[in-house]
Amino acid sequence: MDKYHFIGIKGAGMSALAQVLHDLGHEVQGADIEKEVFTEHQLRDKGIRILPFGLENVVEGFTYIAGNAFDDNHVEIKAALEKGYPVIRYHEFLSQFMNQFTSIAVTGAHGKTSTTGLLSHVMNGDVDTTFLIGDGTGFGLEDSKYFTFESCEYKRHFLSYHPDYAIITNIDFDHPDYFKDLDDVVNAFSEMADQVKKAIIAYGGDAHARELDYKVPVYFYGIDGDFDVRASNIETVSNGTRFDVYVGEGLLDTFTIPMYGDHHVLNSLAVITVGYLENLDMENIKRAFMTFGGVKRRFSETFRNGMVIVDDYAHHPKEIRATLETARKKYSGRDIVTVFQPHTFSRTQKFLNEFADTLSASDKAYIVDIFGSARENEGELSSRDLVALIPGAELLEESDDIAKLNKHEGAVIIFMGAGDIQKYEKRFTELLS
Repeated sequence: MDKYHFIGIKGAGMSALAQVLHDLGHEVQGADIEKEVFTEHQLRDKGIRILPFGLENVVEGFTYIAGNAFDDNHVEIKAALEKGYPVIRYHEFLSQFMNQFTSIAVTGAHGKTSTTGLLSHVMNGDVDTTFLIGDGTGFGLEDSKYFTFESCEYKRHFLSYHPDYAIITNIDFDHPDYFKDLDDVVNAFSEMADQVKKAIIAYGGDAHARELDYKVPVYFYGIDGDFDVRASNIETVSNGTRFDVYVGEGLLDTFTIPMYGDHHVLNSLAVITVGYLENLDMENIKRAFMTFGGVKRRFSETFRNGMVIVDDYAHHPKEIRATLETARKKYSGRDIVTVFQPHTFSRTQKFLNEFADTLSASDKAYIVDIFGSARENEGELSSRDLVALIPGAELLEESDDIAKLNKHEGAVIIFMGAGDIQKYEKRFTELLS
């Protein structure tokens, strides 16, 4: 048993890794800000101590895992380094940890968390699999052969990893506070692909993924086209979506998933391809799909007073479009109301017109104030600039009476964003209760 102290334990990846190490029998604790964060509940459920940041936490005997959000001048990191205690960054530790497994990295500009969650659940339907998901969920199994994990492109952190397999869900421009342009993003993914050991599973409908120069076998997946793995005969059924899967020219099997929307079909194809390459039992895989309950903050539903209240992490125009597609297909005939919190000023400015076009597809849009970040807490525009571009949209200020949403009887109300949009959802759900 080793002893680990996590500096920034409430971070999504940090929380998940802390749970993995705890489940594997190690002594785990951590420190973070005292403000409540959604990732902390699973830590507390497992009995993992969460402390306020402080010099008193830095004592001999622990390995200190430092979150990437903090530099070496952070009070705990600095103290541990000065005392000569072992300090390792999250992505560096993860790189070493995965070497004991057959590892499967899930990366891409969008869909990483949903695909990692689905892959982890479905694989565990047939083989023991340790996993780390970007929604703050992690689970360690002592005898597992496989490790699935979310691999983030931000600041090129995924270049620390050399996985056996990698899924590339798509390549798109995001994180304008770090990447210079789309070419810079493509370059990062190209470097990542060069480090994969066995095979890459990539969305074949993405032009940038198609253009990469792969050094290992690549399996392109997609819907009804020239793909190595493809879904055909897609139909919406009472319990989700059913489709046939072909590998090459041969029918692999017919699958049903308890989700709606083409992006879920694509995520499922990536998962099925991993199972195919590792010769997993497809009957077990099919059964596992139907027990998948989703991941945190990805179309998470609450039902109150005839309304469907949805909590979703979507914070990029393409992610919003996918969320609205799911809502339209699952709740055909209902009004779709969005309450959107833009995340960071740089992203809002870069994609202002795309946000407006995408949110205009909802029946009514409310926009709350932009959520900044530790790196960027002000900018040259405000949420009013976005409201002005969306027909019928309204600004929803924190001081406003959230009860105004109550007029949308029977609607699907989607609270979207990567900041603290959940506080608005919580207030509205409590009001309805």
